[in-house]
Amino acid sequence: MELYSGYINKLIDELASLPGIGEKSAQRLAFYIINMPRDRVARLANTLTEARDNVRYCRECFTLTDRECCPICENPHRNHRLIMVVENPRDLAAYEKTGKYEGVYHVLHGCISPMLGIGPGDIRLKELMVRLESDIEEVIIATNSSLEGETTAMYISKLVKPTGIRVTRIASGVPVGGDLENIDEVTLLRALEGRVEL
Repeated sequence: MELYSGYINKLIDELASLPGIGEKSAQRLAFYIINMPRDRVARLANTLTEARDNVRYCRECFTLTDRECCPICENPHRNHRLIMVVENPRDLAAYEKTGKYEGVYHVLHGCISPMLGIGPGDIRLKELMVRLESDIEEVIIATNSSLEGETTAMYISKLVKPTGIRVTRIASGVPVGGDLENIDEVTLLRALEGRVEL
C-alpha cells in the first residue's frame, strides 16, 4: 500500500536510489525539500543540472573539475614529480584534508577486480603510464587495503618498476577492507609517511 501520493513517492524513490541514502533518509530529505522555499528548490535543481553538465575529468589527473585542469594540477607550488595514485576523487579529498601532501594525484576511477569483470583496461592505467613519460621521481600507490586495492597496487608496481621510477605503497595503519574516505587525517598521514618501497 502506498503511503504517499505519486509525486512524493517518485521523489522518495529518486533520493533512495542515491548511494548511502536509505528509505528513511530519502523520506526525510523528500519532506525537507517539499517544505523548502520555491527559490531554494529551484537553486538546488539548477545546481544539480549545472554540475552534471559542466563537471568533467581533469586532463592531467582525472579527478572531477569544472575546468580543463583541476586546481591541484594547475598549482605551480605542488611537486609535479611526485604522483599519488588513488582509486577515486573521494580518496584524493581525504589526503588533501591532511594538508601535508605536496605532490599531485592520479585518479584511477576504480581498481582491478576480476570477480566483477574489471580489468586493467577498465581503469585509468594507460593514462598513468603516459604521465610517467615526463620527469617523475616517485609514484605513491594509495589504493585501499582491500583485495582489489592490493591487486591493483601490485599490478601498478609491475608496470612502473621497469621505468626506473621509485614505487612506494602507503603503510598499513589503514585497516584492511577500510575505505580511505572514512579514515581520519592522522591515520592517513601516518600511512603516507610510513610508505614502503614495492
